[in-house]
Amino acid sequence: MTNRSPLAPASFPALPDIAGVTLRVARARYKEWDRCDLTYVEFAPGTTVAGVFTRNVCCSSEVELGREQVKGGNGRALIVNAGNSNAFTGYRGREAVEQIMAQVAAHLGCDASEVFVSSTGVIGVPLPKDKAREGVAAALTAAPCSWEAAAETIGTTDTFAKGAAASAVIGDRTVHVAGIVKGSGMIAPDMATMLGYIFTNAAVAPGLLQEMLTQATGGSFNSITVDSDTSTSDTVLLFATGQAGNPALTSWDDAGADALYAALRAVALDLAHQVVRDGEGASKFIEVQVTGAVSDDSAKRVALAIANSPLVKTAIAGEDANWGRVVMAVGKAGEPADRDRLAIRFGDHWVAKEGLPVDGYDEAPVAAHLKGQDIRIGADLGLGEGRATVWTCDLTHGYISINADYRS
Repeated sequence: MTNRSPLAPASFPALPDIAGVTLRVARARYKEWDRCDLTYVEFAPGTTVAGVFTRNVCCSSEVELGREQVKGGNGRALIVNAGNSNAFTGYRGREAVEQIMAQVAAHLGCDASEVFVSSTGVIGVPLPKDKAREGVAAALTAAPCSWEAAAETIGTTDTFAKGAAASAVIGDRTVHVAGIVKGSGMIAPDMATMLGYIFTNAAVAPGLLQEMLTQATGGSFNSITVDSDTSTSDTVLLFATGQAGNPALTSWDDAGADALYAALRAVALDLAHQVVRDGEGASKFIEVQVTGAVSDDSAKRVALAIANSPLVKTAIAGEDANWGRVVMAVGKAGEPADRDRLAIRFGDHWVAKEGLPVDGYDEAPVAAHLKGQDIRIGADLGLGEGRATVWTCDLTHGYISINADYRS
């Protein structure tokens, strides 16, 4: 990983060991690069699983199979291939996935449906079965690796490895949640928005685990956007090994369920923010908050219209307090809005209210805010109680450079 994003954290965080989770990496050599590109995660028997997947209708076989597999609620292994998305590859792509599932299942003595596979990278090139077979074989016998090594291995255009952790108390047990994610471009909130994997040693029934992940996704992975494009391969999986020894959580009413959910949501939000901070070519992290909408859903659609606007994003890249572009984005969103009730702010500074620039508007403090790396944009519609927050990044020449050369 080179050309580290200026918005990256100083270092990879310290993540706790999760009992029942073993990480390994290997080189399948899906591309001509000098790095590991296949990640293998093995789970203790009894591990439950939940998942959320892209809504892109041209999705990969990995996504199609994963949607069915999570219904079984059990997971024994995960394979992640980097460098080849295996999407839009017909029967050959599906055969490659089924080969991996069968190979790992034979090694573990489990059902193939308990082996989850994800792939990320170039679309339209079938995953080479010979390289996959050799890569999986190498991973199955490799020495266990660190969280950071696994996070680096699942990446493609990422400039830094992404991880997050939190803990919760269930009864007399402290349980841990840890996660890794990859994502930098082709990021839009349509669940999921990248490849993300979250692990906990808590004991949680599959149904509740799925509800928790779905809810946590709404305010995290589904509230970020880099370029408005939703990938064909996006997946987030949550595995619960049950090794903490807590009484299994089966409903939201169980003691400790809220605490575990809070930890899960914190990890999901941290990972989602890191994806935006690694947006291709990004130099600014942008929070867009919309208030006063007719509903929360309406507020989110307006916020996304602002966050996805190339004109807004380029203005922020140029540190230009062009609030007229925010007004434009609100008006094009297709949601209820009233020009003469609309108010716009940058940071804590209101620049327009009731359809007009504020009296005595001074651009100096706004310009100072825009010179920072963390930018806040607010829009109050003045129509109701609906509110939403989404996160995005600016749009620079770097994004074009990365994506113009992506297949090379």
